[in-house]
Amino acid sequence: MGAIVVTGVPGVGKTTVMNAAAEAKKLKIVVYGSVMFEIAQKEGVQSRDDMRKLPPEQQRKIQKKAAESIQKMGDVIVDTHCTVRTPKGYLPGLPAWVLEALNPSVIVLVEATAEEIYGRRMRDTTRERDSENVDAIRLHQEMNRAAAMAYATLTGATVKVVQNHDQRVADAIQQILPVVQ
Repeated sequence: MGAIVVTGVPGVGKTTVMNAAAEAKKLKIVVYGSVMFEIAQKEGVQSRDDMRKLPPEQQRKIQKKAAESIQKMGDVIVDTHCTVRTPKGYLPGLPAWVLEALNPSVIVLVEATAEEIYGRRMRDTTRERDSENVDAIRLHQEMNRAAAMAYATLTGATVKVVQNHDQRVADAIQQILPVVQ
């Protein structure tokens, strides 16, 4: 089957949507960031949110090790980010070496309006996110769409966009279920 990659900007609710879909279909989900964090902790990183502040070279090294680890898990659903906003610009969340290891069959973009995402971030006290205004969130989603199509071009995967609007998570789940079967 190849991996099913589920992506979205921080605060879009991709993990919420994937957890509900996985529960409904009894699917195995691997959170790419968690695998990366396990590796980064061995290099002295204290929190997941600090990983995106690492130099790009170090982030790439950690990405590659995580992809190799996930590859050994077989067919999985990978919860990750299409792009990562860093102080030096956007870093591809799925560079060529990651795509080669994961061999995705589908890339899912979970989206919402920039205003909805901004509101969710403001209400979420569990994470230390960099502040981004609505325009920056909108740009980040545009970067994700462009990156997803580039990733699909490299792998032959399809791209599915799932809308996760406020108070409509059940609709998002219904959009994703046919993709993960």
